[in-house]
Amino acid sequence: MRDETAAERFDKLVAETGPEIERLEPDTLAYVVHTVPAEPLVRVFYELYTDRAAFDFHEEQAHTKRFLAEREQYLSGLHVTFLQAESGKGPLRK
Repeated sequence: MRDETAAERFDKLVAETGPEIERLEPDTLAYVVHTVPAEPLVRVFYELYTDRAAFDFHEEQAHTKRFLAEREQYLSGLHVTFLQAESGKGPLRK
């Protein structure tokens, strides 16, 4: 985040968006926002979807579009990494 005020406003935006994801996106399996104790301006998102179609559905939602548009004013940078599960235990492993 740019500063503490931006972090507070960003967290409010996240708090407003989360319930809509939970209510409207059954194939979004996890949408978790982490803080980093040693870096109070950092936020880490962990998102898990049943498949790419579920992610695409998430991206098309009004609440997601609002979040993506409004978050820009609070960020000092952004890094996104897409992961592919290869092994382990979880809802996507058969």
